[in-house]
Amino acid sequence: MFRLLSLVILTVSLAACLQAQPAQDVSNIPSTDFQIQTISEELVKPWGIAVLPDGSYLVTEISGALKHIQKNKTVNIGGLPEDIFATGQGGLMGIVLGPDFETNKDLYLSYAYGNNKDNGTAIYKAKLGKAKLKGGTVIFKAWPGKAAGSHFGGRMVFLPDGTLVLTLGDGFAYREDAQKKNTHLGKLVRLNANGSAATSNPFAEDKTAKPEIYSMGHRNPQGLFFDTQTGNLWEHEHGPRGGDELNLIKAGANYGWPIATTGTDYNGAMITPHKSYEGMEPFVHDWVPSIAPSGLTIYRGDMFPQWEGDAFIGALAGKALWRVDLDGTKAIGTTRLLADLEKRVRDVVVDQDGALLVLTESKDGGSLLKITPKK
Repeated sequence: MFRLLSLVILTVSLAACLQAQPAQDVSNIPSTDFQIQTISEELVKPWGIAVLPDGSYLVTEISGALKHIQKNKTVNIGGLPEDIFATGQGGLMGIVLGPDFETNKDLYLSYAYGNNKDNGTAIYKAKLGKAKLKGGTVIFKAWPGKAAGSHFGGRMVFLPDGTLVLTLGDGFAYREDAQKKNTHLGKLVRLNANGSAATSNPFAEDKTAKPEIYSMGHRNPQGLFFDTQTGNLWEHEHGPRGGDELNLIKAGANYGWPIATTGTDYNGAMITPHKSYEGMEPFVHDWVPSIAPSGLTIYRGDMFPQWEGDAFIGALAGKALWRVDLDGTKAIGTTRLLADLEKRVRDVVVDQDGALLVLTESKDGGSLLKITPKK
């Protein structure tokens, strides 16, 4: 009965996420103000992108495909995990190159594993070959498994010390677990390159806590970026109905969910009377109504010097690329880009030349776009 109720609630919530959101009072920059190159328009629900040293691209598709987009061809890469669970919001998700990729070809993929009754988020480490991943192994699985096909998290980033941070959602029907230290749900975890817990994690000496935990109190984090120029680790996450957040991550900090949020439940009910709570980290910026954020980068490059240090965030329900004007770690304004394309933006990265690379999806399929200044 509980599983049936969870599936009904999940269906309603997914429908709410997909509905158009009311327009916010924010300035827009039309796509005609940029030069937009379509690198690929043959993608199906793309989720994550990695730029290879040679300027080609690896793109994950949530259905369980990995595409290598090269100058004159696109190659389907084999050797993927055999237990990918493509359902709801889960499937093949994040991708990140290892710190020494140029010498060892190591890459890391996050994906949903399991089945309807028992699923979660895992990390797969392998070496990139010409058409197949080699030596692949699962190095981490989030615990416990859950019976909901949503809120997997799945974004990853390496820190300068060689450790890997992974975002993990609360599993939707398990939101109270985001406040429990004996579970990975609703957490950011920090791992060694082999998937073990980093020994300097904030709760490593707490026998009641999962040693992998780096921060807690998260709902559905689908954006993560480490800014090498400032040393800041940024994250964003979906709120429920409103309450999407951009957060500055601190080791051991609690980000409040579900004790504090500016959002309400999908049926309009109040989740909590608290928009903030003593001892819990406040957000840097939030969105009410929700934009359904996905993908995150801090701009560092020469093509758009006016945006140096600002955050760029994809919007699914909001169907745009959002810029958050940052003064240090303070948000002082927002702007929407590409809203006139009317496409969901799943991921955004900055390439070696300073161009913005954007993954979009729509009913017609998915595309990889390269955004540069208009000549």
